Amino acid sequence: MQPQSGPQSKVSYIWEESMATLPYSAGVSLHSHTSVSEESLTFIHKMGTEMAVFAPLFKRYEKRAAELYGLKLDFLKGNWRPPLVPRMAYEVERKQIARLGLDAHVSITDHDTIEACLLLRTLPVARRIPMSVEWSAPYGTTCFHMGIHNLPSADAAGWMERFARFTEAPSDEVLHGMFAELHAIPQVLIVLNHPLWDLYAIGQKAHEAELERFLTVNGEFMHALELNGLRHAKENRDVMRLARRWSQVVISGGDRHGLEPNANINLTNATSFNEFVHEIRVERKSHVLFMEQYKKPWEQRITDSTIDAITDYPQFAQGWQRWDERAFHPDADGVMRPMSELWVGGRPPRALMVSIQIVRLLRHRTFSMWLSLAFPGVNRVGVEREIVPDLSV
Repeated sequence: MQPQSGPQSKVSYIWEESMATLPYSAGVSLHSHTSVSEESLTFIHKMGTEMAVFAPLFKRYEKRAAELYGLKLDFLKGNWRPPLVPRMAYEVERKQIARLGLDAHVSITDHDTIEACLLLRTLPVARRIPMSVEWSAPYGTTCFHMGIHNLPSADAAGWMERFARFTEAPSDEVLHGMFAELHAIPQVLIVLNHPLWDLYAIGQKAHEAELERFLTVNGEFMHALELNGLRHAKENRDVMRLARRWSQVVISGGDRHGLEPNANINLTNATSFNEFVHEIRVERKSHVLFMEQYKKPWEQRITDSTIDAITDYPQFAQGWQRWDERAFHPDADGVMRPMSELWVGGRPPRALMVSIQIVRLLRHRTFSMWLSLAFPGVNRVGVEREIVPDLSV
């Protein structure tokens, strides 16, 4: 399938262009997560070791975990789950688009699983949801997160098995072949998610060197590069420059993990997700709309998402109300269990709860200045002033 023209990417901001949606009939939500997505606990370790106010509490909790539970904290094996179950996550995205007066196409991409898509297809409201996943694909010294959207239903389970096998035994040649096969399926959309984010902390220069090698070998099979709704404006601007250099389309990807809907969507006149894929792959055009929530300071939005993860929700189903029912850690025998089952007396240690209460306070505006000091070097330049000059890729 050959493209008919060069890439045409446009980026708009709803707070600047309130009429941007008028030429379109639909909106597309890409890259969001549900309660079946396993997320790393390393952010807790990072917060506990890099933020001076938490360091003493964090060390105390590590010691108490060993004394009371016989546990060595393992932030690689431990994980947490986003609070919204699949239907709730789907509705958050659908309703945001509906409020714009648009039909909604929602593609949910949990980490390395299509369980949410399978569950949602049993509901009439979501029966046409594409089979999509965020695949963690090891590559050299790093790992790229691939948005694989709209897998053929009959083959989706088989592809998930192949993804898992590759992750266990990565090979550059095998990866190239898998991308070629996926690219040969006209309905599949392959997106390189947050391409410039050094997620595995190998060093930005090393990450970008691996990215260049990846795109040199596999770039012909990439259909778009993601502007990520949870990354800051400077990084997204650099992604746009990267896309221009590689003659790529840019596409939205909100990366929602909490309660707030995706911070960007795609605008389209496609009446189905298949038509939207054709628009990106063949027509090579994309219109990304950043939503109002993207205006908030980046570090505040990251903090808000973290707080969503450690908040209790009494209105949720039994077994999913408390934050420690949605977080998992190996027990003394190495068996993964909800943290709520690991506490002595059924409640978290006081030191941990004090830490969580402090984090929850960060949602208040009065802590914005403190956040600037706690996360030095984070970009705070106005989003619209950073990206508007780069509207066309």
